[in-house]
Amino acid sequence: MDRSRFYAALRRRDSGIFGTSLTQTQVDRLEAILTRLDAKRIEPAQAAYILATAYHESDRFRTMEEFASGAAYEGRATLGNMQPGDGKRFKGRGFVQITGRRNYTDWANRLGVDLVGNPALAARLDHAVTILIDGMMLGTFTGRKLPDYVTGAKRDYVGARRVVNGTDRAKLIANHARAFEKALAGAGYDAAASRSPTTPKLLPEPAPIDIAPGAGRRDLPAAAILALIVLLLVAVTASILGG
Repeated sequence: MDRSRFYAALRRRDSGIFGTSLTQTQVDRLEAILTRLDAKRIEPAQAAYILATAYHESDRFRTMEEFASGAAYEGRATLGNMQPGDGKRFKGRGFVQITGRRNYTDWANRLGVDLVGNPALAARLDHAVTILIDGMMLGTFTGRKLPDYVTGAKRDYVGARRVVNGTDRAKLIANHARAFEKALAGAGYDAAASRSPTTPKLLPEPAPIDIAPGAGRRDLPAAAILALIVLLLVAVTASILGG
């Protein structure tokens, strides 16, 4: 994929995404996601919706932590917040802004990282990328998987919002997904192409070498005759000169 063309498309005013500029932080975060999407061979439309979700949840890749304090989540049993202080402790973090003790516990187990003891680790770039992509593809947040809505020729970008957060801003994020899909296509992103390994070009095999006993001796009689002729000429010459 041509990354420069991808960013150029997103900086166009009519893209509705970044406008005319991006900060280095935004680029770094986007690069981390793009690299993982490519490595995991995520379909273009799915990649577009994943990017759109991260773009929306992280305020255009500008923050990895929810602006609100998290107090509004206090006591929310559906989030697993059953202990005092869980609301603020397990506020939204990362590209998809995971929230609540339940999600943090689940991802602590999946990553093998103590997110419950140190919730800030959910905002670390490598962890955040894994949570974003694997969480959406596997359906760990709401039980709904991205492939249920977006796969092959299927493009239910509005319905796909249920993978993360019901129908909240579903149409807005769907529009972002279309913009990202256009940018990915224009930049040549094609995960399917990387699924077919390049067949190495085979060189022609060298002709077999005959190393059997006696090989190379078939010209011996001719060589012997030539030697006799030379000797006879020498002898005749010597006889003439001697006479």
